[in-house]
Amino acid sequence: MAGGWVYIVTNRRNGTLYTGVTADIVRRVYEHRTGTIDGFTKRYGLKRLAWLEWHEDIVSAIHREKNVKDWPRAWKVRLIQDANPDWDDLYETLF
Repeated sequence: MAGGWVYIVTNRRNGTLYTGVTADIVRRVYEHRTGTIDGFTKRYGLKRLAWLEWHEDIVSAIHREKNVKDWPRAWKVRLIQDANPDWDDLYETLF
């Protein structure tokens, strides 16, 4: 079974947040950046990869994503700030 990524995208520092899960982080973030798929992230312009976390299997990643989605916003912001205090776009670090 392949691994998976849990990630958070945003439109700006302390902006709107979206938590997702994927097996292919490069493809998925590219889709967010280009607005390829209609929905929440396209509507709010969420293109900046602010946080990501690797899991050895996709089931664990899905479980973690569901937990993070249920967290209060302040916890998600703290998660981002602990790993990425400047809220840099981490997309370029994937290559």
